[in-house]
Parts: sequence; C-alpha cells; structure tokens
Amino acid sequence: MNAATACSGNDPSPFPSSNLFAAAGEGAWDNGAACGRQYRVRCISAPTPGTCKADQSIIVKIVDRAQTSVSRPSRDGAALVLSTTAFGAIANPSAAWVNVEFAQV
Repeated sequence: MNAATACSGNDPSPFPSSNLFAAAGEGAWDNGAACGRQYRVRCISAPTPGTCKADQSIIVKIVDRAQTSVSRPSRDGAALVLSTTAFGAIANPSAAWVNVEFAQV
C-alpha cells in the first residue's frame, strides 16, 4: 500500500492478503477502536435490481478511517468503504454504491 492509513500509518502489515478490507465510517470508527476489527458484510440492496450477489457474505478487516482515507465514501454517511476486491465479492463492481448489512465477528 502506498498511502498512510489512520490505523497503521505507513505499515502495510494490517492489510489482509485476501484484499478483503474496509475503512470505517464515523458510526463504526469508535475513536480508532475499529482498527483491526472484522465484520461480516453482505449486500442487501442497491438502486439497480440484480446488483447484489445473492447469498454472498464476506469478512473484511478495518484498516482505515473512511473520513480520511484515500478512497473516499461514495455517499455521505457510509458505514463502510469496501476495498475494490471486497465490493466485487458481494456486488456488481460497476455499481456506484450498495446498502450492506454488517456485524462484528
């Protein structure tokens, strides 16, 4: 990774080799306590029907804060900003955004 993160600075070791990671929105950020937390995430709806991959869930690791990340949220109030790999695992990658359900694991 080339950019510093709010969780680990320039240390790339927190990034999982699977590339299933996310930045936490303000609701999940918890003053930085979200760093390293893992969440099960699934797509539940999107503006375009058929965008979500049915019955597909993934586990992502929080590696950054969405408000200060290089990859900014596509919508205000986003709970999580998923990596490209994570987003594509649960939804059509051409979608601008999706609604997700997530729970800490």
